[in-house]
Amino acid sequence: MRSDVSLGDLGKRRHHTMRSVAGLAILALDDSSRRRTLSLYLLARLAQCAYNSAKSKNKFHFWGSHWRHGDALLFSLASAQVMYAFVMRPESLPKSYQEFILKTGPVADPVYKAVRECCRGGPVDLTALSAYLSSKRNSDLINLTTNSSIIPCSVIHPDRASCLAQNVNVVSSTFKKTFPLYFSLTFVPFVVLRLQKFLESPAATCWRALVGAVRSTTFLSAFVTLFQAAICLHRKVANKDHKLVYWFAGLMSGLSILLEKKARRAELALYVLPRAGDSLWYILINRHLLPNIKNAEVALFCMCMGGIMYFLEYEPDTMAPFLRGLIRRFLASKISNPSPPPPNRNASYLQTLNALEQSRTQPGVDNGLPTSEQYNLESIPGL
Repeated sequence: MRSDVSLGDLGKRRHHTMRSVAGLAILALDDSSRRRTLSLYLLARLAQCAYNSAKSKNKFHFWGSHWRHGDALLFSLASAQVMYAFVMRPESLPKSYQEFILKTGPVADPVYKAVRECCRGGPVDLTALSAYLSSKRNSDLINLTTNSSIIPCSVIHPDRASCLAQNVNVVSSTFKKTFPLYFSLTFVPFVVLRLQKFLESPAATCWRALVGAVRSTTFLSAFVTLFQAAICLHRKVANKDHKLVYWFAGLMSGLSILLEKKARRAELALYVLPRAGDSLWYILINRHLLPNIKNAEVALFCMCMGGIMYFLEYEPDTMAPFLRGLIRRFLASKISNPSPPPPNRNASYLQTLNALEQSRTQPGVDNGLPTSEQYNLESIPGL
C-alpha cells in the first residue's frame, strides 16, 4: 500500500513538474514586456484560485472579502495604478494600451507631456504645447510660463472654457468613439458561440447584443468622464499640481464599473490587474526597489502555469467560469470538467488516469449533465 501511495505521489509530482516546464514555451515570444504581461495575468488568476480554495476550506479570508462590491474595489485600485502610470510613467505600459487610452480620452499627448513636466518640477516645453494649441478655439485664454506650478483647464480642454460643458462633451464623444468597438465585441460572440440561438431568433439575439454593448460603452464613457472631472475639480481648489492627483482620479473613475453587469466586474478587474502589476513592477525596478533579474517573468510564468493546471485538475470550482470555459474549449480535456474528488484519495496516479480514460469513452451523462450541455459556452459569464 505504501508503495502505491509513493508511486502515486511521485507520478503527480512528475505530472505537475512537466506542466511547469511546458511554460518555457513562453520563450517563443521575443518581447519581454509581453512575457511579463502574460506572467502577471496568470499570477492574478492563480492568486484567485488559491484564495478561493483557502476560503472554501475556511482557512482564511481577507477582511471585506464578503463585500458585494469587492470586485469593484479591486478594479478601482488597479485602475488607479494604470491611470497614474499612463499620465506619469507611460513607458511602463504596453504601447498598444497607451494608444487605446489616448484615443479614448479627450486629452492630447502634448498636454500629458506638459503635465508630467510640471509635476516633476521641470521646465514645460511651451514650444510644443503652443504648436498644439495654435489651432484651438480658446488658445487666447492660455497664460503659461515655463515654470508653471499647474497646467490649467484652459490647456487640458482648450476647445471649451467651461469644465461642465467639457465633461458633457466627453460623455457623448467617448460613447460615439467606443460604441462600434463594443458592439462588435459583443455581437460577434453572440453569433459565433450561440449560432443556433441566433438562427432561431436573430432579432432577440441582436437586441441582447445591443443592450450589452450600450451598457459596456456607458461604463467606459463614465470612466473617462469621471477621470476628467476629477482633474478639473482639483484645478478648481488647488494652485499646485501633484502626481498623486492622477492616482486618486483613477481610483474615482474606477467606480464606473458599478454600471457593468455583476458577472463581468471580476473579469474586468482581473483584466486590468496584470497591467497595473506590470507598470508597478517596471516602476519599482526603475527606482531600484526590486532587483532586475533577467528572465524572471519566464520563471514566474512556469510556476503559475503549474499552479493553474493543478487547480484545473483537482479544484476546478475555484477557477472563474470564464477561464475554465476557455481552457475547456481549447483543450477539450476531461480533466477540465468540474467533478468531485475520487473516493480513494490515495489511489495511484496511473489508476486515476485509467478511471478518467474510461469515463471519457462513456457516451452517457456526466455529473448529471448531458455532454452537449456540459460544453455549452453560453453559461460562461463574460462571453
